[in-house]
Amino acid sequence: MSAEKPVAIGIIGCGNISGTYLKAAPEFPILDIRAVADRDHETAAAQGEAFGIPARPVADILADDSIEVILNLTIPQAHVAVGMAALAAGKHVYSEKPLAVTVAAGRTLVDEAHRLGLRVGCAPDTFMGGAHQTCRNFIDTGILGQVVGGTASFMCPGHERWHPNPDFYYKSGGGPMLDMGPYYITQLVNLLGPVASVTGMASKLRKSRPITSAPRSGEMIEVEVFTHVSGTLAFSSGAIVQITMSFDVAGHRHSPIEIYGTEGTLLVPDPNHFGGRIEAFAKNGDWADVPIAMPYWDGNFRSLGLADMALAIRSDRAHRASGALALHALEVMEAVEQAAITRSRIDITTQPERPEPLGNSIVNDVLAA
Repeated sequence: MSAEKPVAIGIIGCGNISGTYLKAAPEFPILDIRAVADRDHETAAAQGEAFGIPARPVADILADDSIEVILNLTIPQAHVAVGMAALAAGKHVYSEKPLAVTVAAGRTLVDEAHRLGLRVGCAPDTFMGGAHQTCRNFIDTGILGQVVGGTASFMCPGHERWHPNPDFYYKSGGGPMLDMGPYYITQLVNLLGPVASVTGMASKLRKSRPITSAPRSGEMIEVEVFTHVSGTLAFSSGAIVQITMSFDVAGHRHSPIEIYGTEGTLLVPDPNHFGGRIEAFAKNGDWADVPIAMPYWDGNFRSLGLADMALAIRSDRAHRASGALALHALEVMEAVEQAAITRSRIDITTQPERPEPLGNSIVNDVLAA
């Protein structure tokens, strides 16, 4: 593939996650980070100085015709407002997860992008990592036989242990499902295809929680959301997966994701990371490690989905971490919590295609860019 002109990127939002993107972006020459911005200009200035990138007002970045994509790293409650402003300015948008805090808002963003002929991309892109693409290939080759079910588990005592400003995790639009669910559900769709229907149960056993991290240790957070959520996901393929997301569990020994087939079982590593140990069990056999056979597993590549979208813009193909995929994950998450409230089974209306397997294609594209 011939070298492609780098895609100019403007970042809006310079919180904790921005440093991770800025560290990873140089791995992908297709990405040209032109400027950073934040509602607090001092925060943007500090991040810009740390990475040698100009800090500019949000309005200036949106008005700059040379910038093609806005990387939206604001808090979840601001994702749609910032995304819509970027679309109105004629720019593609790639957002940190979740796409929005409600399906209705997320659908508005995706529909507006479609109307304008622009793209929406959204984290997580960890499903594109080498370990998860290896798991995808393992399932696609049929080694497990027919996939019948699985489990997905994220459980911890809460992010107030480490995050300096954890309040938003416990406000409307937060909670363990919207925070961590995108990693697990996106990876499950990568492995098994879309979800057809869900059921759920959920609890909020504490009305307030103490912050134990610096600099606000001892302050109390009011809790507005479910903090322990369990659901059952029925996939269009016929597989049934139990999922639990919690900020209330001191410790556990569940694997992040387990996939059960008629001929074997696959233990999938943490979908919050690009790599990790993969184990498989063959019927009438033993457990064995599965070697990672795909790229992007030995580091934190949280710009991979953005790079894939940038390359897709240049080559006029679909990008993998798409708005459609993110909207589906959001609908699943919202439906699990709604099912808990209504004590019902809820059908999922969005049915995106599984993202194309990564293989080595993006590596070749990146090297050529």
